[in-house]
Amino acid sequence: MSGALDGRVALVTGAGGGLGSACAVALAEAGASLVLVGRRLGPLRDVARRTGGRAEVCDVTDGAGLRALIGALPPVDVLVTCAGGNRPQPFLDVDERGLEWSWSLNVRGAFVAAQAVAARMLERGVHGSIVFVTSQMGHIGAPARTVYCMAKHALEGLTKALALELAPHGIRVNAVAPTFVETPMTAPFLAAPDARDAIVRRIPLGRLGTPREVAQAVAFAASPAASLMTGTSLLVDGGWTAQ
Repeated sequence: MSGALDGRVALVTGAGGGLGSACAVALAEAGASLVLVGRRLGPLRDVARRTGGRAEVCDVTDGAGLRALIGALPPVDVLVTCAGGNRPQPFLDVDERGLEWSWSLNVRGAFVAAQAVAARMLERGVHGSIVFVTSQMGHIGAPARTVYCMAKHALEGLTKALALELAPHGIRVNAVAPTFVETPMTAPFLAAPDARDAIVRRIPLGRLGTPREVAQAVAFAASPAASLMTGTSLLVDGGWTAQ
């Protein structure tokens, strides 16, 4: 993908996390100038040093703050939403606080970021690209993950609807849906007895994913190499959902 995004500005939310930082690196390698958004300045600075990006601290669950930040930024050509999280919990134990946490982080934050970025793209007449990082859980169901599956299915639906609405303006919208990937977020779950082996048995390719593999799919979806692709979801899942 070297040079595929030369001259373009890419905004990455959740850029301080495992997947977000990997996506930032892949986009920088493709030639993009980066704006890195996350909740904690320390991790963002680390990624900024590696990519030459600009670090901006913002919690994506603060819709007004996120809109203000994007409105004050230089024009953006590519948006990648990586901010997200999961707190597995039995359905009957989910309370209002947990429900709101997941919806605000996984769905509302991505929606607001896309809306704010798309508005600026339309003002400039830019043929831009939006990539939502979702999950294989946006295509299937799983016990103790009702809230997460609901949120990721919502993002997959947003991808399709927004792609149709923005296609006449030359703005592409796609999703990248990974399987279980080794990141700081998944580390506690994978450390549970037998958890890793149980997951790997469900993946036909026989291993977990890496942040780099997800990031390469994101860079492709964001680039002109995917110029005829919109409204679709790239499943980077080792074959999980083919079963």
